[in-house]
Amino acid sequence: MTLLEQNIDQIPSPCYVMEEELLRRNLALIRDVAERADVEIILAFKAFALWKSFPVFLEYIQHTTASSLFEARLAKEEFGSKAHTYSPAYTEEEFEEILDCSSHITFNSLTQYARFSPKVKGRASVGLRVNPEYSEIETELYNPCAPGSRFGILAKDLPCQLPADIEGFHIHCHCESGSDVFARTLTHIEEKFSSWFPQLKWINFGGGHLMTRKDYDVELLIDTLKGFHARYPHLKVILEPGSAFAWQTGSLLTKVVDIVENAGIKTAIINASFTCHMPDCLEMPYQPQIRCLSSSITHPYSTIREGKEKIRVPYRIGGNSCLSGDFMGLWYFDHELQIGEALIFEDMIHYTTVKTNMFNGIGHPAIGMLKTDGSFELFRQYTYEDYRDRMC
Repeated sequence: MTLLEQNIDQIPSPCYVMEEELLRRNLALIRDVAERADVEIILAFKAFALWKSFPVFLEYIQHTTASSLFEARLAKEEFGSKAHTYSPAYTEEEFEEILDCSSHITFNSLTQYARFSPKVKGRASVGLRVNPEYSEIETELYNPCAPGSRFGILAKDLPCQLPADIEGFHIHCHCESGSDVFARTLTHIEEKFSSWFPQLKWINFGGGHLMTRKDYDVELLIDTLKGFHARYPHLKVILEPGSAFAWQTGSLLTKVVDIVENAGIKTAIINASFTCHMPDCLEMPYQPQIRCLSSSITHPYSTIREGKEKIRVPYRIGGNSCLSGDFMGLWYFDHELQIGEALIFEDMIHYTTVKTNMFNGIGHPAIGMLKTDGSFELFRQYTYEDYRDRMC
């Protein structure tokens, strides 16, 4: 029985439950990679921003990356250090405050650079986002290098001599990718942009490096980064993954509130919502594993091999909003689900927690951390007032 299952009675439902032990496992691996490869790895808030867990992060890393004013403020005010900030487009109204919260400012275009760089005047390190026009991301929704992308400057549009205040390049072209993908992508990056490297002080290879995934080849990543260092020893290298930090560090605890059947399909309706609380399940689409207290066996439909498993009971899982498409399926269970039964959606901390909404007035799940000693720290429970105050 897992630590979560042992302590489930003290946790409200629904609730995002981060597990400190799992988080520290990821942080230790990330720190080890950073030290062995001589790079800096920083946390991307776009994937994870549960600031009450930052004291744990600060034992392992020093900096974060932001893409908006609110994220930049979170870096300065809650993480305690200024952010490496990139935005597709800064605005006059926000730029001064963003600059005050940032150690690095990266511009998405030469027009944004021309407009805002005079305001920087040595207050932050200036970078440009460049687009290598190569990515192995298959889901177009997440591909920043797709033809027509609004992200980054193409090599053909860069001046041979960069302005004197530009110190770095930011390049992002991965999404939950392996180190083999990074190695191949790096070849394209160097072909496109290495002629400008002597003019730079740092290079940021962005996020999407899923180094905490079990099948990730960490040694290949380290060797690839060491090889890059050998070729360009003057460049500081930065990686800014988000998912890697919170990958498989927690779950969404829910319970079955009703079971309905239509056209031979049984739907177990839970006290949470895919639309509101698990949007990546509909966007990616990503089908998580589900764990029950009464059984350790759960299978998405796609993992069942005909004739290889015992008979399973199929269920579509439905959310509790009024959106017709607020469901996913099918999952096979080894028993008939019961109203009131707990269902634990695995790996529901990264991206999920930052994308949630209150569509339909659906209550937001509580958020907390299960400590290594088995105690549960409730970070927050949401109320009607949280919904009401967003509407005015």
